[in-house]
Amino acid sequence: MHPLLEKIDDPEFQRLRCRVNYHALRFKPSIMKTSSDIANKLHSEGHFMSIHLRFELDVLAYAGCFDIFTPEEQEILLRHRNKYFPLLLRYWGKYFPGNTPDYRERRLIGKCPLTPEEVGLILRATGFDNSTWIYLAPGKLFGGKHFMKPFKAMFPRLKNHSMIRSGKLEENIRGLAGSAVDYMVCLLSDIFIYDGPSNFADNLMGHRLYYGFRTTITPNKKALARIFMDREEGHTSAFEERVRQVMLTHFGAPHKRIHPESFYTNPWPECFCQTKARNHADRCPHNSVNDVLESWFHNKEDVEVEATNQTDSTS
Repeated sequence: MHPLLEKIDDPEFQRLRCRVNYHALRFKPSIMKTSSDIANKLHSEGHFMSIHLRFELDVLAYAGCFDIFTPEEQEILLRHRNKYFPLLLRYWGKYFPGNTPDYRERRLIGKCPLTPEEVGLILRATGFDNSTWIYLAPGKLFGGKHFMKPFKAMFPRLKNHSMIRSGKLEENIRGLAGSAVDYMVCLLSDIFIYDGPSNFADNLMGHRLYYGFRTTITPNKKALARIFMDREEGHTSAFEERVRQVMLTHFGAPHKRIHPESFYTNPWPECFCQTKARNHADRCPHNSVNDVLESWFHNKEDVEVEATNQTDSTS
């Protein structure tokens, strides 16, 4: 998706793409309503944060980050890598003994996904406490519940769509629809944090940026790796201060896109208008983007009618 027309020289076509990406394209009404209901339930408790973890089988197998797992889990990762990434295996065979990259080296260059515990430590170091409501929007986390246990101990107010949904909501969240709901709930969250590139997270970053520079936290895994490794070796002095220093510049402050950033990750400046512009083409439309976003989720009567009609037509 990202390579498709990544660079368009004509500013009018860029503006058109912005309108298509962030106004015209929408999920079907049942997904929009389900997402709105979940976000409203979470917001009824106060502000909430959404997290997209990449601690998944595909990502771990591709990255070669095996050492923290049991022998049985490592065997699963190895089989998955051999089956789905044969070209990568051939490349590694030239540079790594036994076709396996060194875990420590991979981690130091920022190639290993953060563990749930590491994400929790980052959040705690940057001022979030156990009263924080968190919506988890992962794929299937690899390694079992023991990897989530430290995170849950730090942040017990942890939810996902399967924990929030009622029986009626459950009917609308099946298969890929669950990922669509996760996307929209993350879009509506007050803060979004993710630990690595993916189509889900990259497009969500651009979407959140477009709708009012909503806060997105992007941990620098390469800069944080040494800090976490020192902690694991018992050097815990000034750990949280070191994490804070790294994270100061990774709280999603807006900036103009710089190569090789993707247009979809950062649509600024093409997708942004000016309230006072000499050129008519640069002026903001009559409806603000926030008004448009609000209309998606709060015009519930139209959404419910259309969703009901869809249900009736399939029954």
